[in-house]
Amino acid sequence: MQSGIYVALSSQISLERRMNTIADNLANMNTVGFRATQMKFDDVMTRAEGTKVDYVSTGEEYLSTANGALVQTENPLDFAVRGDAWFSIDTPQGPALTKDGRFSVLETGQLVTLQGYPVLDAGGAPIQINGNAGAPTVSADGVLYQNNQPVATLGLFEANIGANFTRVGNSAIIPNEQPQPVVDRADIGVAQGYLEQANVNPIQQMTQMITVSRNFEYVTQLMRDSETSISDAVKALGGAR
Repeated sequence: MQSGIYVALSSQISLERRMNTIADNLANMNTVGFRATQMKFDDVMTRAEGTKVDYVSTGEEYLSTANGALVQTENPLDFAVRGDAWFSIDTPQGPALTKDGRFSVLETGQLVTLQGYPVLDAGGAPIQINGNAGAPTVSADGVLYQNNQPVATLGLFEANIGANFTRVGNSAIIPNEQPQPVVDRADIGVAQGYLEQANVNPIQQMTQMITVSRNFEYVTQLMRDSETSISDAVKALGGAR
């Protein structure tokens, strides 16, 4: 088989992966705190019969760093991170980062997510407040107050989220590198009564989906043309004997 067909196959694999990420982004365009997935592709140089051949790598996934819009809900247990940081929650898969700040308080006073996962402080411990003292208020740096007294602090973390991250649920992630607590950062804080929406641009994603689909069809047609050329050549050589 000609190396050109292998090149085309590598291109189709990468296009299929890109299509899957676009479909997932569109499916979560209304998911609170969702960060869109992007793909990075590289050319892979190899040698086939003494000739340099460019293949396309299968690609690496990474998260878009753009922040989603903040929408006011006026719910005192809704929180949004201002700046490039995350909340930390304890999931069955381990500590995870999330932008989804829809929290609630159990009768025991534990602060949890909609899924019941404990919300963690900067030291990685579950946040515990007075469940009978009503909803807390929060300062810009994440300190929770009840009856005008500080009772806990929302943990804010930053992480270099490259490849090999793991998604937990719809919007939480477990990064490949250890997250670090945010300390004394004026550009990072918490907004109470707000939620961060998904950072998915649906028009842009639909445009990319159309482009990827057309490129896939184009590569498929090239493979058909290549197979036809090979078949015609075999027939011509066979008839020349």
